[in-house]
Amino acid sequence: HCSGLRTPHPPSAPHRYSLPSTDKCSKYFSRLSPFRRDLPQYGHKQWQSYFGRTFDVYTKLWKFQQQHRQVLDNRYGLKRWQIGEVASKIGQLYYHYYLRTSETSYLNEAFSFYSAIRQRSYYYQVNKEDRPELVVKKLRYYARYIVVCLLLNKMDLVKVLVKELSEEIEDYTQRFNTEDQLEWNLVLQEVAAFIEADPVMVLNDDNAVVITSNRLSEGGVPQLEQGMVVGQLTLADALIIGNCNNQVKFSELTIDMFRMLQALEREPVNLATQMNKPGTLQEPSEKPAKRENPHKYLLYKPTFSQLYTFLSASFKELPANSVLLVYLSATGVFPTGHSDYEGPYDFGGVLTNSNRDVVNGETVQKRNQAQKEMHCLHPGDLFPFTRKPLFIIVDSSNSTAYKNFSNLFGQPVVCLLSPTVYPKSMQDQSQRGSLFTLFLYSPLMAFLYVCGLSSLRQGMWEKGQELLRKAYRDIGQMLTRSRAIDQAFLQFYGDEFLRLLLIRFVFCSATLRMHKLFRESRSFPESYPQLPKQDTVESNLLQKHILELAAMLDVQGLFYDGTLDSY
Repeated sequence: HCSGLRTPHPPSAPHRYSLPSTDKCSKYFSRLSPFRRDLPQYGHKQWQSYFGRTFDVYTKLWKFQQQHRQVLDNRYGLKRWQIGEVASKIGQLYYHYYLRTSETSYLNEAFSFYSAIRQRSYYYQVNKEDRPELVVKKLRYYARYIVVCLLLNKMDLVKVLVKELSEEIEDYTQRFNTEDQLEWNLVLQEVAAFIEADPVMVLNDDNAVVITSNRLSEGGVPQLEQGMVVGQLTLADALIIGNCNNQVKFSELTIDMFRMLQALEREPVNLATQMNKPGTLQEPSEKPAKRENPHKYLLYKPTFSQLYTFLSASFKELPANSVLLVYLSATGVFPTGHSDYEGPYDFGGVLTNSNRDVVNGETVQKRNQAQKEMHCLHPGDLFPFTRKPLFIIVDSSNSTAYKNFSNLFGQPVVCLLSPTVYPKSMQDQSQRGSLFTLFLYSPLMAFLYVCGLSSLRQGMWEKGQELLRKAYRDIGQMLTRSRAIDQAFLQFYGDEFLRLLLIRFVFCSATLRMHKLFRESRSFPESYPQLPKQDTVESNLLQKHILELAAMLDVQGLFYDGTLDSY
């Protein structure tokens, strides 16, 4: 059994009546389910007490089964899958705690429990029982374990787990003629597509795939230099919204959401030491140390009502001198007609989900041409939230609607906007994620992709990253030294996550402007406020860095050399 259990508040010595009832455990656990009315997902405070009580109950339960295993086995016929079920619930608790706090250390704890279940074959006997609901518990465990491994970039293990899950599903569907067979096969297809979504493989000398991490690491972002005058704002909250039709997804996480989520996290620390003690249980502290990562809400295909509720909660709880980031990866909604006055609701925006939004009890199907699209986040919908510092990223076919922004309250506001048109050769790959988000997540991978390269040796990858570090440093100096730049960019530059996003945005813009396949102005990213082009995206120094990287990869023929007079 799992040893080394630590309890935050050790219970009194267990006796025959100290085991919490299954009903009590289930009651607390069920209250943590998403979108329950008595436990909203938004807000930082409401859910803490539920988690504390649930951890307490499961701690007692886990400790009890450890100390009384022999009696429970011999007298009460405790099954191994029942222990596995408790361990799986604890893994879920840690995973949900990660979702609500963005602290990657809790992902490691979830992995620790899920890993122990597999190593100790807790669910092994389930297949011998003639109960389909038990097999489903095992399948769900696999699906949850895969999600945690994906988030920890354990791709080799993910592939093994997917193979095992595939065999389990095949066995399940052969033994039980159930209605959920298609659903489980869809889960397999989704995770298989998710694994294959990265367009470039990094290979070592043995031709094995090398897993690269794109979380923020030490030395991964240029440091502030003496003389740089930047703001003291900190990125505190981020809404990551995914509503793209037909994009690869797994477990309510599109590939764009997955990439942006990692771009807003630091590399987990002390991973090796934590992995040496699987199956320990420690309740997260109510008052964590200074937050390492911004708090995130992950919203997959939200309705307008849900999106606005989460936005309002984030806005309300945003601390002083902090920034709210809104990332929108969504299908574009275009205006149907033209009006004499073009205001913030006349350019369309991005799609919100219409499934659960109703008006007077009925979903509105028809509307007057003069009326605005209801299931759409218009630029004007974000205006109230510009009362506090707001950093917006829009990856959409109608991202340019957000060029028509207004800074009404004098707080810093920046919008980074994706291209709206891509060359035909790039369009086919949109299911595997957006090129713009790929640049913000892994600029080198995106650069290789636009150059038509699908693999690269590890040594060359590391050289490319070194060249990028030099380019980043120069981009940082360009931004902070420009006399024409809008102050909003400098206000956000003080935060490491936002600094890296701004620098990667400039690198993306400069790369696409020089690339021979990207000829239309609609194929270039834009921003609100506009960046001074000569000082940034059309800088000769930055062009030299891009050409040097292209020469190293032997693809310089794809880029225009010299000045950009042709633009």
